[in-house]
Amino acid sequence: MVKYDVRDKNLAAKGKKRIEWAERDMPVLAQVKERFRKSQILKGKKMSACLHVTAETANLVRSLKAGGADVVLCASNPLSTQDDVAASLVMDYGISVFAVKGEDNDTYYKHLIAAVDHSPVITMDDGCDLVSTISAKYPKIARQIIGSMEETTTGVIRLRVMERDGALKFPVFAVNDAQTKNLFDNRYGTGQSTVDGIIRATDFLIAGKNVVAAGYGWCGKGFAMRCKGMGANVIVTEINPIKAIEAAMDGFRVMTMMEAAPIGDLFCTLTGDMHVIRKEHFLKMKDGAIVCNSGHFDIEIDIKSLKKIAKQENRNVRNFVDQYILRNGRSIFLLAEGRLVNLGAAEGHPASVMDMSFSTQALATEFAVKNASKLKSKVYAVPQEIENWVATAKLKSMDINIDKLTPEQAKYLASWQEGT
Repeated sequence: MVKYDVRDKNLAAKGKKRIEWAERDMPVLAQVKERFRKSQILKGKKMSACLHVTAETANLVRSLKAGGADVVLCASNPLSTQDDVAASLVMDYGISVFAVKGEDNDTYYKHLIAAVDHSPVITMDDGCDLVSTISAKYPKIARQIIGSMEETTTGVIRLRVMERDGALKFPVFAVNDAQTKNLFDNRYGTGQSTVDGIIRATDFLIAGKNVVAAGYGWCGKGFAMRCKGMGANVIVTEINPIKAIEAAMDGFRVMTMMEAAPIGDLFCTLTGDMHVIRKEHFLKMKDGAIVCNSGHFDIEIDIKSLKKIAKQENRNVRNFVDQYILRNGRSIFLLAEGRLVNLGAAEGHPASVMDMSFSTQALATEFAVKNASKLKSKVYAVPQEIENWVATAKLKSMDINIDKLTPEQAKYLASWQEGT
C-alpha cells in the first residue's frame, strides 16, 4: 500500500518527464538498476530514505525498488522538494513519499517520523536527521538496521561525533567521503548548482563582483572555481590553515570574515558549521549585500541575529529573496531563507554528476546487505572496489579510455629492490 503526503497528485505527469530527462544523463545508475533487478539483492527489505526529493533522487529510489526494496522517501530539507517529482514517484512508480516544498518545521518532522514508522532495516540520509532520530528515540528499530548510507559532509561530521560519543547504534557508510562522490558531486555539482540558484533568484551578474566563499572544502572549491571562471573577484574565508594556504595558492584572496564583510557583494557559506556569518558581519556589510548558504542546514547564517538588527523585513522582493533593512539604513538580501540555495532556488546538482554519487550510494547498500553479519556500529568508508567500478563505468559512458599497467610496471610498483 502506497502511503504519501505530497502537494498535488496532478503534478505527476510533469514530474515523470523530469525524472525521465534526468535518467538520460545517469547511465551508470542505469547499470546498477539492471544489476539490482537481476539479483533482487534488496528483496523484501524495508528501506527509509531522508534525501532531497529531486529527479535524480527519484532515479536512485527507482533503482532500489528494482532490487526488491520496499522504499519510503521523505525530504531532507524543507525547500529542496520538487513537488512534481514527489507526485510522480507516488502515482507512476508506486513509491511512498512524504515531502512538500516549503513545508514547515512540524511537517518536516512529521514526515521524518513517517519514514521511521516504516520500520526500516536499511536507511539513507542526507544530513543525519533520520539516523540521529532512530538512534536517540527508537532503540527497537535501531537494533534491526543492517546499515545506513550518509551522502553529505554535514551528516558525516555528525555521525563521527555520534560514534565518538557511543550514540551510533548501527553501521553507517560515509558515502560523502567517497572520491566518486566528493571530488565530483561536491566540487562540480555544488559549484555549478550554487551559482545557478543565486542567478535564478537574483539575476545577479557575477563578473566584476567581490564574491566571498566561506569555506574551502570541496564544495567551497567548486563554488570559488565557478565564480572565478565567470569573472568574479573571489575572496575565501577559512578556519583551517592548510585549506587557507591552498586557497591562496589557487589564486584567491584569503582573509577573515570581518575583513571581507565591508567589501563583499555576495556571500555564500559552504562550511557545515553554524553562525559563520553573524551580527558583527551584517553590521559591516555594504548596502545591497546578498547572503546565501550552500551548506546543509540553515544555521550557517545567523538569521535570528539578522532579524533582531533589522528595523524592517520585507519578504517577496523576489522569489526566494528576503530583504532586511537594518537600523543603519542598509539592506541585506537573504536567499532561500538561509537554506540550500542550489536546491531552494534551483534544481540541485546536474544529473550527470549525481550519476556517480547515487551509484556509489546504491552499491554501498548492496555491500552492507552482503556483509551485514560482519559490520559493527561504526562509520565505514566506501570500499575501494566500489569506487573503481563506478569510476570505470563513468569513463566508459563518456567514451574515455585510460592506460593499464604493463606487467613490468606492475612489478616495479610492487617491489622495493630497484632503486635509482
